[in-house]
Amino acid sequence: MPWENDSNNNNNNPWGRRPGRGSGGNGGPEQPDLDDMLRKAQENLKDVFPGNLGGGKFVGLGILAILALWLASGFYIVQPGEQAVIQRFGEWTRTQSDEGLGYHLPAPIEMVSKVNVSQLRTMSIGYIKRGSRGSQIQDIPEESLMLTSDRNIVDLDLEIQWDIKSAEDYVFEILDQENTIKKVAESAIREVVGQTNMFPILTTQREAVAGRVKAIIQENLDEYKSGVNIRQILIQQAEVHPDVQAAFQDVQSAKQDAEDIQNRAQAYREDILPRARGEAIRMMQEAEAYKASTVARSTGDAERFNSVYKAYLSGEDVTKQRIYIETMENVLKNANKIILDDQGGSGVVPYLPLNELKTKKTN
Repeated sequence: MPWENDSNNNNNNPWGRRPGRGSGGNGGPEQPDLDDMLRKAQENLKDVFPGNLGGGKFVGLGILAILALWLASGFYIVQPGEQAVIQRFGEWTRTQSDEGLGYHLPAPIEMVSKVNVSQLRTMSIGYIKRGSRGSQIQDIPEESLMLTSDRNIVDLDLEIQWDIKSAEDYVFEILDQENTIKKVAESAIREVVGQTNMFPILTTQREAVAGRVKAIIQENLDEYKSGVNIRQILIQQAEVHPDVQAAFQDVQSAKQDAEDIQNRAQAYREDILPRARGEAIRMMQEAEAYKASTVARSTGDAERFNSVYKAYLSGEDVTKQRIYIETMENVLKNANKIILDDQGGSGVVPYLPLNELKTKKTN
């Protein structure tokens, strides 16, 4: 070593002393003075930092300040409509749903994710809005063109309105939430359209189709525990593919003609059937009346015959005479008659005035 050569080389010792094994009487080298080393380091810190502040005190205060800032970083504010999801080492521990000031252990121990659960979010399928205010709409054929159950192609644009009903499920259960919701919605709408004819989708069944799509989307998202609530499905546009527009118009015209003919036939049916039923009821009533009158007349004739027969049995001669007289009255009531009574004298010659009778008959 350089400082071991002689006594003139003491300045080569960085500690200012000759190294040795101890300070005994054998004159060996002394050990470095640690107190002297600390004193020199403290003097150097005093030269760097003005005033009477010592280096040890400054380091302590600096550590306390850093610790205070670190602890203060755990404060957070939950705005109205938000929920705060707190994770401890990545694991969910609690969810704060009340608005206001909250606290969590600073990172990396705990982390907070704030989710706006009251915001109504929208998602479009089949089109995209462009421009500063969404005034321009661009169609996306790969999303909007769908096959119906009657093998027609319909161009369908939808808007999905949704919000969040469970912040912790929304944060932890699914990855890339909006893309997942969109894929589920596309699958649901194609399923419903594939089971429905095209004409109801274009005309009167839009709300029914939207309701079925909403139910399927919500059911699938609930199975995924996504924490998403589907508020509404709006069918913005439903049209026929432009390549088959003319053929579709011809088909619709033919269907309209068929419906007109069916309506006229139905109107004729509604007119002729009541009249036929009324005529049938009238004929039945007339038949019943004829039956009742015939039966009553026959019953009366039979009763009259029975009464005459009873009277005949009680006095046959009188009855015969009465019947004879009634019969002769009916036979001779319109005939010209001359009655000669021979009881007045026996000399009267029977005379039949044929000429006078003939003349009266002619007149």
